Amino acid sequence: MIKKSVFIGLLAALAVLLYKYANFKTIAAGIAILLFGMVLLEEGFKAFTKGPLQNILKKATDKLYKSITAGAFVTAIIQSSSLVSVIAISFISAGLISLSGGIGLIFGANIGTTATAWLVAGFGLKIKIAALAMPMLIFGIIFSFQKKPILKGVGNVLAGLGFFFLGIHYMKEGFDVFKDYVDLSQYAVSGFLGVLIYAGLGIIITTILQSSSATLALILTALSAGQIEYENALALAIGANVGTTITAVLGSLGSNIAGRRLAGAHFVFNVVTGIVALILIYPLAHLVNSISEAINIAATDYTLKLALFHTIFNTLGVLIMIPIIKPLEQALLKFFKEQKDKDIDEPKYLNTSVLKFPGSIISALINESKYLYKNAVFEVVAHGLNIHRNDIESNEKIKQIIKKSDKDLNINIDDIYYKKVKNIYGEIIKYATTAQKELKLNDQQIKTILDIKIANRRMIEIIKHVRELNKNISLSLNLDNAFVLKEYNGFRKKITKVLRIIYLFRKSEESEMYAIKLAHLKKEAKENIRYSNKSIDKLIREDLINAELASSLFNDYTNVNEIIKKLIEVAELLYGKTDTLLDNGD
Repeated sequence: MIKKSVFIGLLAALAVLLYKYANFKTIAAGIAILLFGMVLLEEGFKAFTKGPLQNILKKATDKLYKSITAGAFVTAIIQSSSLVSVIAISFISAGLISLSGGIGLIFGANIGTTATAWLVAGFGLKIKIAALAMPMLIFGIIFSFQKKPILKGVGNVLAGLGFFFLGIHYMKEGFDVFKDYVDLSQYAVSGFLGVLIYAGLGIIITTILQSSSATLALILTALSAGQIEYENALALAIGANVGTTITAVLGSLGSNIAGRRLAGAHFVFNVVTGIVALILIYPLAHLVNSISEAINIAATDYTLKLALFHTIFNTLGVLIMIPIIKPLEQALLKFFKEQKDKDIDEPKYLNTSVLKFPGSIISALINESKYLYKNAVFEVVAHGLNIHRNDIESNEKIKQIIKKSDKDLNINIDDIYYKKVKNIYGEIIKYATTAQKELKLNDQQIKTILDIKIANRRMIEIIKHVRELNKNISLSLNLDNAFVLKEYNGFRKKITKVLRIIYLFRKSEESEMYAIKLAHLKKEAKENIRYSNKSIDKLIREDLINAELASSLFNDYTNVNEIIKKLIEVAELLYGKTDTLLDNGD
C-alpha cells in the first residue's frame, strides 16, 4: 500500500513539473529514452549470457583478484552492473559460485560501472551525439527483427546504445533551454551541509530511476549545462552509488539465503564506500585536480573531473574492503542464517532468481535433486530396511550390520514422504517445467533437464517399492520362521551393499571404480527381474513356507531388484557426469 502511494505521488509530482515547466519535458523525455536504451542494452547482452559470459564469471571466482577483474571488465563492456549483480545472485543461489567469489564480482562491478561516466563525459557530451545515435538505431532495429538470438542480441545492443546517446542528447538540449527559464545552480549549497544534502538527493534520484548509471548521466548533463555546481555534483555521484544498493536488495528478494548474503555484501560495500567518500570528499577533490593537471584535463572540464572522481572513490572503496572480505563473509553468514527446518519441507537451492539463466537453473535442479537423494531418499531406503544410515556409511562389514540390525525401527514411510519429499519433489518438477517453457534451451540443456525429471521420478518409485518391502521385513523379524528371515536378510544385504557403494561413489575420488561396480550390479538386477529366485523355489518345493509367504517373497524379490536398479540409475544420472552444469550452458 505504501509502495503504491509513493508511486502515485511520484507520478503526480512529475505531472505537475511537466505542466508548470514546459521545457522540463525535454529533460524528462531524455531520461526516459536513456533508461529505455539501458533496458535494451541489458536485454541485448542477455543473448550472450548463456555461454561465454556465464563461463567467464563462473571460472573467474576461484581467486579474489580474478573475480574483481572479471566483474569490472564485464560491467564496463555491457554497461550494466545490475545485470552482473543478477547473474552473481542467480549463480550463488544455485550453488555455482562461492559467497566470496560473488562478493568479488560485485566489488569489480562497482569499478566497471565507472565506465559509464567516462563514456558520457568523454564522448557523449563532447560531440553531436545524436548524429551517431541515429545510424545505431537504424541498424539496431533491423538486427532486432532477426530470428537468430545472437543477431537479435546485437540489434538490441546497437539500439540500446542509440537510445542511450539520444537520451543524453535530449537531456543536454533540455538543460541548455531550461537554464534560460530556471537556474538550478542558484540552489547550490556549499560546505559540508551541501555535501550531505546533495548526497541524499543522489540516493533519492537513483532509488526512483533504479539505475546509478542513469543518475550519473543526468548529473553529468546538468553539470555540463552549468545547472549544478561541481562540488554538489561530486556529492550527487556519491549518493547515486549508495542509492544503487536498493536495486541489489530488490533483486535479492526472490533469491535464497545465499543471494541475500550477496546483496548484503553489496549494501555494505556501497554504504562504506559512500561514507568514506563523503568524509574525504575535499581531499579526493584535490587529488582529482592534481591527477587532472598531470593527464592534461582542463581545469574547467568538470564533467571529466567528475568521471575521474567517480573512478577514484569506487577504486578506493574496493581497496578498503579487500582486507575485510573474510570477516565480512563470516558476519554475513551469521546475520543471514539458514533455517534449521529448511531441509524438511522447503527446497534448498530453488528460488526465482535461478530462473534467470539456463546454467543457474540446471545447477539448482541438480543440486536440489542430489540433496533430496542423499538425505530423504537414502534415509527412507536405509530405515525401510530397519538399518541406521550411519552403519551403511561406516566401514563395518555388511554381514555384521544385518546381524545386529534385528529390531523394527517402526518407520512411517508415508510420513517421511509427506514431510521431506513430496513438496521438494513438486518444486523440482515445477521449476524444471518452467525452465523448459520460459528459457531458450539448447538440445543438451533440454536432455539434462529431462534426465533430472527422470531421476526424480525414479526416487518416488523407489520410495513406493521400499514402503511395500518394509512391511514384510518388519514382519519377518517377528515371525518364527528362520527360512523367511534368511531370505529377507539376503534382500537387506543386497540393498545395503548398493547403498554403500553409492555412498562411496559420491564421496570417493576413485568414483570410476565404484561406477563400474554399480553398472555390474544394475545389470545383475535387471537380469534377476526376468528370472525367478532359486532359493525361494526350493522353499516352496520343500514345503517350508506357505503360499502367502511365497507370494510376498516373490513380490519383494522383484521390489528389491527394482529398488537396486533405480537407485543406481539415479546415482548415474546425478553423479555420473563431471561438471556438466555450465558446460551445458555453452
